[in-house]
Amino acid sequence: MVGVFGLRGELKIAASRIGEDALAPGLSLRATLADGSSRDLRVRAMRLHKGRPLLSVDGIEDANAAEALVGATLAVDRGAVSLEEGEYFDDDLVGCVLVDAHGAELADVLAVEHYPAQDVLIVGPRGARGARAMVPLVRAFVQAVDVRGKRISVELPAGLLDSGEAEEA
Repeated sequence: MVGVFGLRGELKIAASRIGEDALAPGLSLRATLADGSSRDLRVRAMRLHKGRPLLSVDGIEDANAAEALVGATLAVDRGAVSLEEGEYFDDDLVGCVLVDAHGAELADVLAVEHYPAQDVLIVGPRGARGARAMVPLVRAFVQAVDVRGKRISVELPAGLLDSGEAEEA
């Protein structure tokens, strides 16, 4: 939660991961506060204001009460989320191995980052520290995802994994 909106305790949300469309009234959330403590919340209402989700939760009636939640990270129980075909939880992708069309292992998925244009896999060399690269999670590059087998089949342009722009871990 990135801030308070108005006097009635609405919270500004920086939705990522599953997006603001999952924040429906009645949904139970777990808020992990900046101090490491956690709190259970229930969504009372969600609306958009200038493209940003505003969330009202039970028990938070004013800006002062809402201020205590600013900086918290929200989590939703996996069972409360319905994924569409081709959608994955970040946790399911992290730890997968990128493989080429011949089955050669190219890199490990270390993280998933979310950008306005598309999500990006942050990958690193198999089993070692070294240069990291970003692989856009788009159909042009990703041919198949097998979360159970922890493999992602890719067809990448030459140099994507070993570009000079890669970051050293």
